[in-house]
Amino acid sequence: MTPDVWMILAFAGLLIAGVPVAFSLALSGAVGIVLGLSPEMLATLGTNTYNSIAKYPLIAIPLFILTGLIFERAGVALRLVRFAQALIGPRHGGLALVAVLVCMIMGGMSGSGPADAAAVAMVMLPSMTKAGYPKPFSATLIAASASTAILIPPSVALILYSIVVPGVDLRALFAAGLFPGILAGLSLLVPALLVSKRYGWEGGTPVEGAERLSVKTTFKQALPALFAPVLILGGLRSGLFTPTEAAVVAVAYGAAVGLFLTRELSWRDLWELFGEAAIISGVVMLIIALAGIFAWAGTMLGTFRHLAEWIIGLTDNGVLLLILVMLAVLVAGMLLDAISIYLIMMPILIPVMQHFEWNPVWFGILLAMNIAIGQFTPPVAVNLMVTTEVAKIRLEHTLGWALLFVLAMSCALALVAIFPGIALWLPRVLGYNVG
Repeated sequence: MTPDVWMILAFAGLLIAGVPVAFSLALSGAVGIVLGLSPEMLATLGTNTYNSIAKYPLIAIPLFILTGLIFERAGVALRLVRFAQALIGPRHGGLALVAVLVCMIMGGMSGSGPADAAAVAMVMLPSMTKAGYPKPFSATLIAASASTAILIPPSVALILYSIVVPGVDLRALFAAGLFPGILAGLSLLVPALLVSKRYGWEGGTPVEGAERLSVKTTFKQALPALFAPVLILGGLRSGLFTPTEAAVVAVAYGAAVGLFLTRELSWRDLWELFGEAAIISGVVMLIIALAGIFAWAGTMLGTFRHLAEWIIGLTDNGVLLLILVMLAVLVAGMLLDAISIYLIMMPILIPVMQHFEWNPVWFGILLAMNIAIGQFTPPVAVNLMVTTEVAKIRLEHTLGWALLFVLAMSCALALVAIFPGIALWLPRVLGYNVG
């Protein structure tokens, strides 16, 4: 067998053995270097890991992670829930509608599905259970809705995609993700409302304290949270700041909201959140850094080129190949996190994308939608793990509901694939380069 085959087999074997993705990438890359190049080339490991993370746009990732943590601790989710509940009022499926809407708004602040799921689940699950919704349904709906955070800007995954794929404008990606993200949320809402009506689940039990508050009062309380996505996207559109600078603005705004407006965030809390964000960011950056070894080895050995040529050789039908690629990414999304998927698969998929002349912005949104579906699809569903932990139920209890919402969001994915304008219309109107 050739060295690049040994490298792929080593990576697969390490993953099956339970070795973390970051170290699987590094060790398999080292195997490829030793067998395909020379042991002396292991001296490049330090340079490759440094070059992988020495990229200015990556600064936005830890900052947006910190933004999500700050808004979660600042009581923003509860205020959004109260406003949505007051706005919608008592009706069948009312709380399901609230859960989806709040997840989508929170996604416009955190950029992270698991963080979004945790914040909303803590507030919504007790109320939905009291109103008669089964815990497996509620946990799955919140997990699925929180997956829209990977699409609705700012998105950590889209930031990484813009770095991995050369020449892609991050502002265009952010704009392109907005309507598909809304479409994905609406696709979840339809079955949720139908099921709620079918089983007579009442959404009329208010969130604690909401029964005394009017729409006007709750809107005033939720206004700082509602303004956050407007601030970030408005600043990007006006050119007031770059995407990386937008992350800094988001952190400062979130801290100001928590410290001085909601007053649920103390300086001690802020210091603790810095540490928590550093730990999460450290894990992300470790994956990115060690993936640099795998990427360099794969490039030098021609592994990615050989795999891309093999994929292109499967069929001349671009539509059929796109379907196969989407299915492969969906399976990967069920097992790996978004960052790992981009780092592992994009070196292979970029030549395929260029060969069939797929629009890179549109293709990036399709990948993100697939990964979003994977975030609530067992066996390894990161969002679902978070919500089932909050609900104190077993993951397998949610399987039936998860399949229902997978089917719903797959319909939204199919629409974006068939009609690229759903993703590309807004960035084109805003004058961004969409390739």
